[in-house]
Parts: sequence; structure tokens; C-alpha cells
Amino acid sequence: MHHLSPLRRLLILATAASTFAVAAAAATDLPGKGVKVLPLKSSIAEETFQTLLVMKALTALGYDVQPIKEVEYPTAHIAIGNGDATFLADHWNPLHADYYKNAGGDAKLYRQGIFSPNAAQGYLIDKKTADKYHITNIGQLKDPKLAKLFDSDGDGKADLTGCNPGWGCEAVIEHQLTAFDLRKTVTHQQGSYSALIADTITRFKAGKPVLYYTWTPYWVSNELKPGQDVVWLEVPFSSLPGEQKDIDTKLPNGKNYGFVVNNQQIVANKAFTDAHPDTAVLFKEMQLPIADINAQNYLMSQGQNKAADIERHADQWIKAHQQTWDGWLAKARAAAQ
Repeated sequence: MHHLSPLRRLLILATAASTFAVAAAAATDLPGKGVKVLPLKSSIAEETFQTLLVMKALTALGYDVQPIKEVEYPTAHIAIGNGDATFLADHWNPLHADYYKNAGGDAKLYRQGIFSPNAAQGYLIDKKTADKYHITNIGQLKDPKLAKLFDSDGDGKADLTGCNPGWGCEAVIEHQLTAFDLRKTVTHQQGSYSALIADTITRFKAGKPVLYYTWTPYWVSNELKPGQDVVWLEVPFSSLPGEQKDIDTKLPNGKNYGFVVNNQQIVANKAFTDAHPDTAVLFKEMQLPIADINAQNYLMSQGQNKAADIERHADQWIKAHQQTWDGWLAKARAAAQ
């Protein structure tokens, strides 16, 4: 080295310094380089969109994101708590409170920020029947004559298009059928929700009365518009199972639809977010308006439901919100160790 001219020596040092700087910059640009991530989601195809957005953000941070594994919510929470998977983009709070607690709660799971706020759910009937018979409350279906209007299988009881086991909402419906004394007059129809709801929409289009459970964001409310085609039913009083049992579901306007307005949150393995603070920031910062999920879910219901379609929808969303997106990534990179 001492044979080199001072200028040459300076150049070598400068080059070495800039190489280090580039390497350091690359490390902070891609803090997840070489780290595997396993996303989970339930069997609800319409949850792919928001899951994919989180996956794309993690990929941009350098993570090696595996394809989505499908398991129902109770199993998903436990797998994430145990570190067998990384995150779930569709944790409903408080609907999934029991699953969260059973998987180890805050000690094992990370849940900060609100990915998508104001998710509503509840019971609806067609507006025509509601207006004709003045039905505003599901408690009125204790009357066998009114219940019979919604009988689709001929047994004299109302058929309620209900909720798949393992979703969380089925526990609420089962609890409420007993609490509101509807067991003798209402049947909770369970199976594949998408098949049952397709059937319900066909009945509605044929001018027949319908009674169903649904949630937002989901495409059903684009197809059967609340206030126009259908109406939400109130419940006789607040009554929820498990961890939610003390929650009053009455809204500020005095209406009570029996369910809490939920926030959808990203739930992740806490050991993972502790080790990768950039992901903790990302999961906390990401936010998706409910209207955007509804709109994408509606496209899926109209036939744009292939993997390539959903991929395109996610890319279009990112493009339309590029500044927001880049902001999330910048905040995450700034938090990387």
C-alpha cells in the first residue's frame, strides 16, 4: 500500500467505503433477504386479495414468501402462535378473540394497527317481505307463521343461510338461536357458505323470501344491496358467546344488530416480528379501505376469480396507491436493525 501515491490510496479507500455503503444500503433495502415467510388464510377465497398485498410488501422487503397455506382460523392462530407459520391477514377482532387467546394471546402473537376497519355482520331478509309483514327484528321469527315464510326445504321452519364451522360467526349464530328462543322455528343451514349464498341469491331473484347471515367486506352486499334489496334485522338484546360475552352490541343510534363492528387485523408470530422489526412496522402501518375489498370481491363474484386475476387486482391497487405503498415500505426499512 505504501508504494501507492496518496491520491491512489484515497481512491482505494473511497471505493472500499462506497462498497461498504452499497452493501449496507442493500441490507436495509432488503432486510428480509433469505428469511422465509409462510402466510395463512381461511377457505374464504375473497381473503386472497388482502393476503396477497401483505405478501407483495414482504417480497419488496426481500423476504422469501411462500405460497399461501389454507387452514381455518382456529388452526391458523395456533400455527402462528407456535411459529409454524408467519401471519394471517384476516384476523377479526373481537370475533376471533377466543382463537387469539387459545393460541397464546399477546405473549405469542403480534397484533398492532388496523388493516381494515368497520367490518359489519349480521342477519338480513329481503325488503319486500320485511315491508309486507313489518319484520324488523329476528326475534319476531319465534312466531311460526312468520318463520314459515322463510322455509325453503318444506319443514315449516325458517332456513337461515349461516356460517361455516371454524369461522367464528357460527358460534355466535348458534348461541343466539338459543338465547333468542328461535330453535323451534329456525334452522341454521351450514355447509359451504358460497354454495348456500348462491342458492339464496337465486331464491331472491325468483321473488322468494330470503333470510341469511353475511358480513362486510364481501361481495354479497354488492349483489343484494342493504336498504334497497334487503334489510338488516335487529336482535332482541345483546348476547354473545365466550370472550365476547360482556360486549354490548347496541350501536350509538340505538339499533342492535347482534354483532360487534370488527376490525380486521394482521396477526403474526411475535418471535418473528421481534426478530424482524421491519415486519412489525409494516403490519402495523398497512391499511386497506373496506370499499376496496368489497370492489375486488365483487369482481371475483363476476368471474375474475382466477389466481392471475387476483394478482392483477393487487398490482393495480398498489399502482393506484403507489405513494402510500412506498411510504409503508420506507417506514418498515427505517425500522430494520
